[in-house]
Amino acid sequence: MTKTEMSRLNVTPDDDTASNNSNEYTDFNRKAPINSPYGGMDPEIQNFLPDHMLAKKKYETDYQSEGNTSFGMSAFNLSNAIMGSGILGLSFAMANTGIITFVVLLIAVALFSLYSIHLLLKTANEVGSVQYEHLGYKAYGWIGKLAASGSITMQNIGAMSSYLYIVKYELPLVIHGFVGGENSGQWYLNGDYLVVIVSLVIILPLSLLKTLGYLGYTSGFSLLCMVFFLIVVIYKKSQIPCPLEEDALNLTLNNTLVELTAASYHAPNETSPISEACKPKMFVFNSQTVYAVPILTFSFVCHPSVLPIYEELKDRNRKRMQNVANVSFFAMFVMYLLAALFGYLTFYGKVEDELLHTYKKVLDFDLILIIVRLAVLVAVTLTVPIVLFPIRNSVQQMFFAKYDFNWYRHAFITLALLGFTNLLVIFVPTIRDIFGFIGASAAAMLIFILPSAFYIKLVTKEPMKSLQKIGAILFLSAGIIVMIGSMGLIILDWVHNSKP
Repeated sequence: MTKTEMSRLNVTPDDDTASNNSNEYTDFNRKAPINSPYGGMDPEIQNFLPDHMLAKKKYETDYQSEGNTSFGMSAFNLSNAIMGSGILGLSFAMANTGIITFVVLLIAVALFSLYSIHLLLKTANEVGSVQYEHLGYKAYGWIGKLAASGSITMQNIGAMSSYLYIVKYELPLVIHGFVGGENSGQWYLNGDYLVVIVSLVIILPLSLLKTLGYLGYTSGFSLLCMVFFLIVVIYKKSQIPCPLEEDALNLTLNNTLVELTAASYHAPNETSPISEACKPKMFVFNSQTVYAVPILTFSFVCHPSVLPIYEELKDRNRKRMQNVANVSFFAMFVMYLLAALFGYLTFYGKVEDELLHTYKKVLDFDLILIIVRLAVLVAVTLTVPIVLFPIRNSVQQMFFAKYDFNWYRHAFITLALLGFTNLLVIFVPTIRDIFGFIGASAAAMLIFILPSAFYIKLVTKEPMKSLQKIGAILFLSAGIIVMIGSMGLIILDWVHNSKP
């Protein structure tokens, strides 16, 4: 009986026959061999793949198993993967680049991200894999696997940090809004204490769960919270005067001095400081401009989620998934642009690196803002455990892939990751630094460098002199320049600000 006949009859071959077949692996129940693009890998690499994928035989020949998620739901899932805390920093980026510069950068980063998804999907089709880390291993061995795993880990730690920053900044304001009174240093109004309490009481128990369905959290609540946030930002633009009340007196005095000086010299009246403070800038360049590109790249990173969503897409093909990405990116582009524009036009040069926190300047207690703060807090708090799962999985697979599951190791890794993230949130001064550093490093790797590097190495049917390969090489070079340039400028800014 041939192996094909045995497979059709679900007959288990003898151990010698199975072990001699270098292009097949056997599932957990030692049933019929499964033809797979992972054939010939050593057991450790097979262990690197999630167990549920092997058990469900996801990777049969050419991974032709059908997904069951509709186009609309896939676009919704990818939109959720794109949308994150980065939206809170976009008004700060616009204030430090100007409206026209910001729009150009936003369009460029969105298009670059879509192009990198195109490269990623084409590479996945060529290799027959929907695992980001496996693409890295297939392309460059352990170095590629480590680069992919490390970039995803850094990106997710950055995302976790940004979420916990929101808890640190916004939860004290929510509590103060409900209890009232003066903030005289009460422990329950200290953001450092609160972020640790929330991490231990809410996030840690959820993070200790052994398994969690990928993208199972995408119930739409997080996205709806951000839509609500956008509506409030647009609405509050008409309610908050310019200049802010705390700045109005100083600007009025400056305006009076300008008028008196002009009158004494019989000179024409100069531009009013008040009008200048409330005038949108088209182009801006200052020391904070260097954070704009990293913030934008951080906001558009969704690449670790693209391949799992592609795997579950109904009637799956590359063109259909690219259309899912196009729809999702266009929706997020519109949301990002509106949030950045109306946030900037509300506070102009006074906008802070976390937009919600800026409203404290003018609205100490506002019921609508309290509600939107609470909604965003709940959304980001419940998202932290989901972001932590892939980091822990990468650590487990990098260092403990050959070992069976152990609750003590599982809990220790979880506590270590959560503790490290809390230390970042407590000791790193601003969320801007997290957006900047992660956006310039891990986000640049996931958007620019890794997809193009995998494509150049693994898509062998296209010659190196082809237009597609040349485009990928240029994209890779641009990514390296963006990463090195952004990191260098950010480090220079840190050094400059650290000087007494």
